[in-house]
Amino acid sequence: MTTSVNPPADTPLAVPPLADAEELTCDVLVIGGGTAGTMAALTAAEHGADVLLLEKAHVRHSGALAMGMDGVNNAVIPGRAEPDDYVAEITRANDGIVDQSTVRQTATRGFGMVQRLESYGVKFEKDEHGDYAVRQVHRSGSYVLPMPEGKDVKKVLYRQLRRREMRERIRIENRVMPVRVLTADGRAVGAAGFNTRTGQFVQVRAGAVILATGACGRLGLPASGYLYGTYENPTNAGDGYAMAYHAGAELTGIECFQINPLIKDYNGPACAYVANPFGGYQVNRHGERFVDSDYWSGQMMAEFAAEVASDRGPVYLKLSHLPEESVSALETILHSTERPTRGTFHSGRGHDYRTHDIEMHISEIGLCGGHSASGVRVDDHARTTVPRLYAAGDLACVPHNYMIGAFVFGDLAGADASQYSAYEGELPGDQLRAAHELIYRPLRNPDGPPQPQVEYKLRRFVNDYVAPPKSGARLSLALESFERMHTDIAGMGARTAHELMRCAEVTFIRDCAEMAARSSLARTESRWGLYHDRIDHPRRDDASWFHHLDLHKSPSGAMEFTARPVAPYLVPVDGFDPVGGPSRALGEVHAEDVATAGSRDVAPVAAPAGAAEPERAGPNPTTTSPVPQVATTALTGEQSSARLLELVALAEEEPELDALQPYLTDPEATVRREAVGVLTETLPPGTGTALATALRDAHAEVRAAAAASLRELVETLPAEPDLRDGLAAALAEPDPVVRAAALDVLRALRLGDTGLFAGSLADSDIAVRIEAVRALVSVDAAGELARAAVGDPSREVRVAIAKGLATVSAERPARDIPAAADPAADAIEAALTGLLDDPDALVRAAAYGALGTTGCPGPLTARAVAALAEAAWQVRAGAATALSVADPDVAVPALAKALADSNADVRKAAVLALTRHRATEEARAALATATTDSDADVRAYAGRAL
Repeated sequence: MTTSVNPPADTPLAVPPLADAEELTCDVLVIGGGTAGTMAALTAAEHGADVLLLEKAHVRHSGALAMGMDGVNNAVIPGRAEPDDYVAEITRANDGIVDQSTVRQTATRGFGMVQRLESYGVKFEKDEHGDYAVRQVHRSGSYVLPMPEGKDVKKVLYRQLRRREMRERIRIENRVMPVRVLTADGRAVGAAGFNTRTGQFVQVRAGAVILATGACGRLGLPASGYLYGTYENPTNAGDGYAMAYHAGAELTGIECFQINPLIKDYNGPACAYVANPFGGYQVNRHGERFVDSDYWSGQMMAEFAAEVASDRGPVYLKLSHLPEESVSALETILHSTERPTRGTFHSGRGHDYRTHDIEMHISEIGLCGGHSASGVRVDDHARTTVPRLYAAGDLACVPHNYMIGAFVFGDLAGADASQYSAYEGELPGDQLRAAHELIYRPLRNPDGPPQPQVEYKLRRFVNDYVAPPKSGARLSLALESFERMHTDIAGMGARTAHELMRCAEVTFIRDCAEMAARSSLARTESRWGLYHDRIDHPRRDDASWFHHLDLHKSPSGAMEFTARPVAPYLVPVDGFDPVGGPSRALGEVHAEDVATAGSRDVAPVAAPAGAAEPERAGPNPTTTSPVPQVATTALTGEQSSARLLELVALAEEEPELDALQPYLTDPEATVRREAVGVLTETLPPGTGTALATALRDAHAEVRAAAAASLRELVETLPAEPDLRDGLAAALAEPDPVVRAAALDVLRALRLGDTGLFAGSLADSDIAVRIEAVRALVSVDAAGELARAAVGDPSREVRVAIAKGLATVSAERPARDIPAAADPAADAIEAALTGLLDDPDALVRAAAYGALGTTGCPGPLTARAVAALAEAAWQVRAGAATALSVADPDVAVPALAKALADSNADVRKAAVLALTRHRATEEARAALATATTDSDADVRAYAGRAL
């Protein structure tokens, strides 16, 4: 792209003539370089299309995924979850208003996408045997897959975009912001936008357009008042929602808002998906879990809001009961991958997870298909209702799609769009002129109200009138306010290209605000819990509203609505029976008359002599009708050396290992560390062996970088003998970071054996010994683990051994040796028996929990029953788990008594154990009593068991 120099700060940028527009041409235009957009570009290129990827920031660090991801919320992994179960879950969470064909794409293609991402180098947590470590967080299924190195996801994707074969097909234009999709003959043919650094006008002709601009995260105003302090990525201002609307595409579910639980005053997520597997959970001020519904749904947010507002509030994320190792692990995740500023936030308030639970609150509203159900209407190939226009990611209405769904629909969009070649006709001049005016209007009034003031006012109205609980009167006032905002927005001033970008975003926010208000006014019922809570229509009305509510822009420019019946399901779901049928045209939805308080009486006026008295006006029909009327990090001085600059330039050329070797052996440690980074980004053949060599570097920072890179790339490195030799040699290095990384990679790549791993059980470092335990579990070395069980001085290691022994045992039934004749089984049982006498309560708890997998024979059953009276609740919970596989005649009476335990987690463990004995009448009777427990989890699991 051509570049220009911005004028001095006090001189407004000149409005570029429309005739000077730069024109770009491509087969497939992808707008947005985040999660879905990156995948769409890769897939379209793999199918042979010439792709143009436009990003208003920089693809390397743009989008909601830029900081990373701590886990996948909706991984349907074979053997752990079934696609039909997932589809049913999302259907129930969305109160039945679902196009199951789209949700099923995520359900059936998600596992393949996980594997594809792994082939790129994205790392998902696996157990010692290489199976995905899926966790159960939702009460009804196991879908949560942690990502221990999730902070690197965007870096990995960018590395794929920069592969030589991709660069031949994908042109990336950073700092270019489209504002309108261009259409001709009823189909998408390109886009119009501008360069956010130079201000140059840009027009694109394309064969197909894929919108992947993310959620509308900047809709409501955070409680802090900070415009960019939002729960969602604040750069996602609803760009794609507005572009799709003005291109003529249908949007749907816009009345179904995104609202999330968050940390009070911080607006970061409370991270139940992260904390729950470690034992954290949400409680009221009495320490009680209170959410009865599952985590997918808006009903959960309704329960959350009610608890906050009650005398049982505030609400907290409870972590203070967790042991040190769990808290430390959570801090590592929450203060790095999730939000880097979170640790600073807590520290500034003198809060520590060990002594303080975390107060929670409710986020501002937003629009997001990925976390609720509002977005551009798409079919099961990401096609919108405008031919050759696609939508993917949080922008598309595929309910609760999350990250994996964004990748899946980016892939679907890229594959389908790749069949089209660049548009050869004349680009529509009227649309280009309108886009040009929208972009540059603020330059003509440089001293007008600045964007932050106008945006604050607009979003303040959103909070006042649109946020739940909703009412027809407030929504009507919202429409009046948003209409007046046209004038304020037209008067905004700007002087720089960056300010033009922010001003354009305000127009998108205003469009989304009006869509949200009109959609909420049109749906005269309450549905989705807090997401669409109409206090003037408080009940769900399936008779009238078992419909999608679609909106589109009419030829006259008005916002029109259609009620579209839900199509018959692919997966039956109890309580819902959609039959499809014709759509119902609603037309425009007008505001109610809220100009006066109560009925309007006409004031007396003087009338001409002989004139009849004017009739008294009655109430406005819309106020009584049950439905509305329808009508790069700056380099330090040292890093700016010539060698570092050479490395930066070399990285863009996709160098081979030979070209990088001089830098990997450079006398300067800073250069060697940077060379490790370039090696990790470019990934030439031989990378693994080179990184293993760097593990033995003389400088700790270089070694740490090599260790981190090996762990990041472990899914993409070939298991070569040279790599094994290098890693095995690293086990003798004095640096524990190196030894731990070497063990981790040897285990993951299946390059080690019992003899290689066993020696590290005597390592002086705890982290290394834990990695040794995991490695020995991966090769089913039960004897070595059993011998180490009671001798290690570290509680963390003994807990890891106890859990590992259960994993080894779980593999044993697949072997030819009968359990009774298996010497490993005897060794495992003896080791766990010894750990039951451990002086540390967490070790004893882990040992009892392991018995729930390995089996709990008679003598150990008696010990587990006795352990239900121990002082430590963790031991009592572990003992309940052990009794889940014990003789029911002994276990069930003991578990029934445990339902009266003072600790909710013990009662929960007892319920889960009784679930495995529910074939007995006594167990079912005990479970029935637990359905009225004060703890929501206990109630929920007992109810499901029955």
